[in-house]
Amino acid sequence: MEYVDLKGLRRPVSRLIIGSGGLSPRNYGHAAAMLDAFTAIGGNTIDTAFIYAGGNSEKAIGMWVAERKNRDGINIWTKGAHHDKNGPRVNKQAIYEELAISLERLQTDYVDLYALHRDDPSVPVGHIIEALNEHVEAGRMLTFGASNWTQERLHEANDYAAKHGLLGFSFNSPNLSLAKAKEPYWPGCVSADARMCEWHKKTQMPLFSWSSQARGFFSGRFSPDAPTDADMVRVFYSGDNWERLRRAERLAQEKGVTPIQISLAFVLNQPFPTAAIIGPENVGELHSCNEALQILLTEEEMRFLDLIERPE
Repeated sequence: MEYVDLKGLRRPVSRLIIGSGGLSPRNYGHAAAMLDAFTAIGGNTIDTAFIYAGGNSEKAIGMWVAERKNRDGINIWTKGAHHDKNGPRVNKQAIYEELAISLERLQTDYVDLYALHRDDPSVPVGHIIEALNEHVEAGRMLTFGASNWTQERLHEANDYAAKHGLLGFSFNSPNLSLAKAKEPYWPGCVSADARMCEWHKKTQMPLFSWSSQARGFFSGRFSPDAPTDADMVRVFYSGDNWERLRRAERLAQEKGVTPIQISLAFVLNQPFPTAAIIGPENVGELHSCNEALQILLTEEEMRFLDLIERPE
């Protein structure tokens, strides 16, 4: 396993981060087995959120950590301040209320990483940065980042933090995948485009990607003449993405790996620090992701996969 350092953490973040959206006390046996298998390959960071599975994701993680007595070896990353039926909730009160509930569910008094699940551009960044710093100072979170923010807002927030002697965002978590989203999978989501990737290259801020394998687009389950999944069609079915799939298949054959491993390697071979949130359904898929971490792609291969270089 490889790791990414973040200032403020007690241990670095594993470059494979296991997602927990499907974990619940109701399927605790499976959840525990997957988390055990993840730590066995050196994984140490679990991604969750206040809203995942109605709070059951956090509860399952709390049960597992308490049972394994391994809190000192695990990075727990939760997210909060997601909008609800009444609209945006990126404010001091919502962050405080949800974090308190998350900590209770997780059976811990702090999270290692915290991220705002959405942005509300109408809220001044200073208000947000000051609220998050209060939680760091109180020991309820060790560091924080943003999910689904633009690089402009991230830059503005970190400028404010630097000018006021405060901690700024230490990581960004948009979607980054070889297949490019035509539109957000969920409202308010942000995918890393060329401009954002260039900003990350310049700043070297770590990027922790969700849907890093484009929800299985490269798995072989999808094809242009089989529009069986309406959301996949809406988000990922495009001529350019089918060409990316063909190129991933060609490169996979050359390297003796699979196309979906090539797609994950694309995320992990960026010219800035990255980690990928993965959602393996079984141990075999987990080991496939771990093998992808070992695939090195040249700059030429990266450009070829992303349609920047044309084939010979």
